[in-house]
Amino acid sequence: MSFGQQGGPPSQWDPWKPQSQQPWSSGGGEQTPDWAALAEASEIRNRRRRLFFIVGGALATVGIGTAVAMAVVSASGGDDKADKPTSSLSAAAIPSASGTAPSFAPTSAPPPLDPKDFIASKAKDTAPLSAKILFPGTQLTMGSTVYKKGTTSDTKNCAAADTVQASLGKILKGNGCTQFMRVSYTKDGVSVTVGVAVFDTEALATKAKSQVNTKKDIVKSLSGGAVKPFCNSAICRTTSNSYGRYAYFTIAGFAGGKNVTEKDTAVFGIGNNLAEFTFRQIHRRGEAQASAAAGR
Repeated sequence: MSFGQQGGPPSQWDPWKPQSQQPWSSGGGEQTPDWAALAEASEIRNRRRRLFFIVGGALATVGIGTAVAMAVVSASGGDDKADKPTSSLSAAAIPSASGTAPSFAPTSAPPPLDPKDFIASKAKDTAPLSAKILFPGTQLTMGSTVYKKGTTSDTKNCAAADTVQASLGKILKGNGCTQFMRVSYTKDGVSVTVGVAVFDTEALATKAKSQVNTKKDIVKSLSGGAVKPFCNSAICRTTSNSYGRYAYFTIAGFAGGKNVTEKDTAVFGIGNNLAEFTFRQIHRRGEAQASAAAGR
């Protein structure tokens, strides 16, 4: 059976057109397929199919990217709030915490006890007290300077004639002095005696100190041991001060009766150093008692 051509020249076969006819060769009694033409047509179809898959895949990728982008925009509410800093968003866009804030018990340690509180009154200043306790050892080292320690004295009679000048004794006794201690130190022929008066309260010690005239209300020098007699009849340098319930005084000068002048810096130095040392010793007494109270 053969297919004839009707009406005009034979049509060209196009594998992509459903109505086109495949070409057949006209040689011989029977028409046989043109295998070369069929192979070429098959190759054309394959190339077009691959092209279709490539183009279709690219379009699909673009479509997925577009879908993701649309999803991101949709998740952000359809506007550019996600690109704005938090401070520019409305209050409704920022989630707020619900419920009340938890409360915690305070964990800070109590403030440390003030050492001065323990040397400000008889009620708290209860540690043992004597001249040897306040001024221990046989010498005193301050920096690179070493002072030899003489003797000490301790009395409850704050107006004793061999302890203080009469005018100072009157002031101490008038303000309720309960104890008077003395100690002396020396270095290179210059000596100092420190006198410490004890009162029941800081107010009484402060009042007594304010009434002292250092030119006449003075502590008497104490000699003995390494300290030779000094300031018995010569002009000497004197000081007075108070800290807590203690008033303390110094008298410094030369052994042998030499008068002290403003040029004698060694005398001023020993007097100032021992006054500072006395202040520190009183403060350490307060520190020790404050520490003991904190540990209870």
